[in-house]
Amino acid sequence: MQNEKSLNEKSDKAFENAKKYEMRGGGCPQCTIAGVFDALEIENDDVFKAGTGLADGVGLTGDGHCGALSGGVMAISYMFGRDKKDFGDMRKLVKANLLSKKLHDRFVEKYGSARCADIQTSLIGRFYNLYDPSELAAAAKAGMMEKCSTLVGEVARMTTRIILEEQQKKK
Repeated sequence: MQNEKSLNEKSDKAFENAKKYEMRGGGCPQCTIAGVFDALEIENDDVFKAGTGLADGVGLTGDGHCGALSGGVMAISYMFGRDKKDFGDMRKLVKANLLSKKLHDRFVEKYGSARCADIQTSLIGRFYNLYDPSELAAAAKAGMMEKCSTLVGEVARMTTRIILEEQQKKK
């Protein structure tokens, strides 16, 4: 059975790696997935790749929930989700959905909303259109990379902890 020290070490590793990835190349859902998977020693480029279009509330629009939250839900679903062979079994949806709700609720408690544009406004003063070069520059000047990378790290930490706590229950 994992002890609290091990849970903290793995969760901290997820935070550090996810934050580092976000600072290096952006893509909040992918950075969250990579941080969690690094901490749990999982290699799966398919899940990582599938997170690409979920950045900045879907397609860099801000009009969707936080990409980091999306990445956390993808990691939870990878670990506890329903397989295609079980497609007709609605009961197989329960575990991943309950754990995803737990992540969502912790996220909203910490950040006040799950919507990307709302979070940007809360963290850096307003929403930025990242397709517009002047807006991208303004976002950088406002500290978006630092604030969002910390958020990505926090989501990776929360996600890793939820996964490890659930795995510990099974033992």
